[in-house]
Amino acid sequence: LPYHKRWLPVQRATLSFGHGMTVNTLQLARAYSVLAADGVIRPVSLLKNTTARPGIAKPEQVMGARLARDVRQMMKTVVDSGTGKSARIAGYSVAGKTGTAHKVGAAGYEENRYRATFAGMAPADNPRLVAVVTVNDPQGKQYFGGEIAAPVFRD
Repeated sequence: LPYHKRWLPVQRATLSFGHGMTVNTLQLARAYSVLAADGVIRPVSLLKNTTARPGIAKPEQVMGARLARDVRQMMKTVVDSGTGKSARIAGYSVAGKTGTAHKVGAAGYEENRYRATFAGMAPADNPRLVAVVTVNDPQGKQYFGGEIAAPVFRD
């Protein structure tokens, strides 16, 4: 994120819907894991860890549990009746969010170049799994996260 004390009014507005910021897939998955864990942030690793390792921060409450549950409920509506319907999994409640980013090049936004994303968790009321699917440069007529990445999440 840009340094918050230098935000212009237009940046405050556009940051609210994701413009002007960048995260990688692991960072996004970690953010969703905080929502899944009722506001607790835990160490992240690409390897399965069964014991704490020196130098790795301990779990910490970084947002209220009620707020995390409320956001999960909102993300359930994305899957139940919004842009993430293709992420529905029979027998599970799913919470998530679609995302479609127009790729930026040297001359501004690139024509017909996108990144389609779906980030979610299941089961929504007591998450056991958080996953993020990103499709870089989807080909064809469909390129939205709900069209391209959400079905991959479901599958």
